[in-house]
Amino acid sequence: MSTPKPNQPLPQTLLSTLQDIQRRGSLSHATHPFASSAGPSSNALQDIIEATNRLSQSLSIYDSTNFGDAKLISRLREHANISRSFHVSDLNIQQTVDTLKKKSRVKYGEDIPLDRTVLVEWCISRFETWGRSVGMETFKDEGHEGTVTLVFGGKVLVVDIDFSVDRTNPLRPSIRISNVKTSYAIPGAESNTEGSNSLDAFLCHSMQAFCIEIQRPEAELDPLEAARLGIIINDHLQYLVVLDRFAERKGEDGGLRWFVEVDALCRDVEVFASAEAKVIASSLAQERAPLDVFLLRAHALPLPYLRLPSISFLVYLSPGAYLQLLRNPAAFEQSPHLPLLDIPFTEIRKQLPRRPKGVTLASLALSSRSDVHSFSVSMSMPTLTTRPAFPLVPDGAREHTFPQTADISSSPFDLEKPSWLLDFTEGGRHPGVVVSQSRMRDIELVVNPLSSMDEMNTVNIISFGTGSWIDLLLNPSNPASPERYTAVYRSPSAMHPPLQLRLTAPEEPGFILEKVPVHSIKEVWGVLEIVREQCWLNEVLLGCDWTPEGLKSTNDVPPDDTEATEADLEAVLSGTIIPRKIPVNLFLPSEYSVTSFERNPALTDVHTHRPKIVMMAPERPPISGSVGIAVTYDELKARGVDVQVNGALGADLNQDILEEVCRRGGTLGLPGRIWARSPGPS
Repeated sequence: MSTPKPNQPLPQTLLSTLQDIQRRGSLSHATHPFASSAGPSSNALQDIIEATNRLSQSLSIYDSTNFGDAKLISRLREHANISRSFHVSDLNIQQTVDTLKKKSRVKYGEDIPLDRTVLVEWCISRFETWGRSVGMETFKDEGHEGTVTLVFGGKVLVVDIDFSVDRTNPLRPSIRISNVKTSYAIPGAESNTEGSNSLDAFLCHSMQAFCIEIQRPEAELDPLEAARLGIIINDHLQYLVVLDRFAERKGEDGGLRWFVEVDALCRDVEVFASAEAKVIASSLAQERAPLDVFLLRAHALPLPYLRLPSISFLVYLSPGAYLQLLRNPAAFEQSPHLPLLDIPFTEIRKQLPRRPKGVTLASLALSSRSDVHSFSVSMSMPTLTTRPAFPLVPDGAREHTFPQTADISSSPFDLEKPSWLLDFTEGGRHPGVVVSQSRMRDIELVVNPLSSMDEMNTVNIISFGTGSWIDLLLNPSNPASPERYTAVYRSPSAMHPPLQLRLTAPEEPGFILEKVPVHSIKEVWGVLEIVREQCWLNEVLLGCDWTPEGLKSTNDVPPDDTEATEADLEAVLSGTIIPRKIPVNLFLPSEYSVTSFERNPALTDVHTHRPKIVMMAPERPPISGSVGIAVTYDELKARGVDVQVNGALGADLNQDILEEVCRRGGTLGLPGRIWARSPGPS
């Protein structure tokens, strides 16, 4: 009789199938294809559907079987109990392991040696470890005194890292990165092809940052920061290995196009951004376009090699983040291909990697994961897609399709298929962007015009227990979905009484946008247009601290418990009393109509869904009635917004000033400003 093999998996039973489904209790609630876990969640749901069908068939067979032997029934019951104990034990072990993995992430710092005489060798060994960990061959060449060269070799990619070692002080030797050079070893070629200078400088900068950090004085040494910089270097090398695996493929699927794609794309998008910046600067009669206005009116700002060996896009800056950048003076660089902006690119690149509050970044990166939810390239049909729109430079955006492989893989076991992803999470380090369902639908129509989601256009969006997208933005930790939120807006200059804001949450669910698969730069522009509009709306609302209606807030205006006097009564009767607070009702219309100020008929179809904020406040006494204020996002306006006021009789208002107030973050304070400009009692 043959003995069973050790660690042989247990056979599937009814109980084990149910327990496998139960094990997926920690399944991510990814309800849309643009979440980071959309692929695994979709596969898990498919497995559950198949398991349900198998269970139904098995139960039907058992139901039709006549079990009349009591001894057989007893044996079957005993076998079921033994099998259940095995599977329960396995389930408990798996749950324990999952719990330990999901425990608060403990960050361990680099084990930097305290003996400075061995620091140089330790630093070089760390680079060797990173190279081997990503699957590259490493070679160490100790040249003449003071020079060490590390060579990382892939299938096509070769990375040469030159270290300069200074042993003038034997007790405190120093090390720095003197040069990084990439090249491509093309099969059959006599010599290598040189790589990108921009990529070389990017790798050199990130590696040199690690060397500087580990050589700080002992009092300033931060092992956690050194570990963070090491992880960044490892991520860069790992991404290059992904490109290397695609480049080594035979035929049209491989080649150097996977490496030179970024530089070719950067030239096109930087030229396009420069053209848009010139139009904006000209409309404002300025030499350089303000960065915040550029992001509102133009498309996203391209930033090559910001966080990855790829290209990133600055999508939106809140007024506070823009002011923070503006307060750091820096010299302007002279570069003919970069947009002329009021903030130098050196300062932008210095501050944005820290991801300050109010900044929205997107990175275009290649992924080789087989579980990425992607759409076919053939689905990109420009005749059915109204986005992107280019009102500033109609002929300035060049079409650029990203490299792809053939639909039929050369090997049936080749699960690596390239997917170009527009990532808003920086590899999962940051949360995504809160997006309403209607804009999520618009994003899907950009990358998949044949999507069935478009069939929901005629159906009113109802939350069905999922809450409003406002809940994800203002109250993400609370499962309750209040109907309204309240906040208090106080004028920084005490121009008007505090505003008691009351926001009615729209009955439209929302999602967290994390990653979007794209095939061309046109799809990238279309997606970023939609995200830009949503970010403008999000940041305006985040300008106040909101509380669900009915709950106490520390920002509330304290009640006036003083006893009323004859003077107070006279002020009320004459209309000269200054109110303790001004009530303002806020609404976010779900359906946006084309407004009268649009002059370009080509944009009519594109902008039928403009984000808008409507505010209603009472007139200033003695005038009765209410004032209606509509603030609409509009890239055709000089500052990217349009303000329309209905009411406010006799108020001294200036359209340009109101738009400038919105630009500087005072959108929610407009009712108070209009109240202060309105004529009071004589």
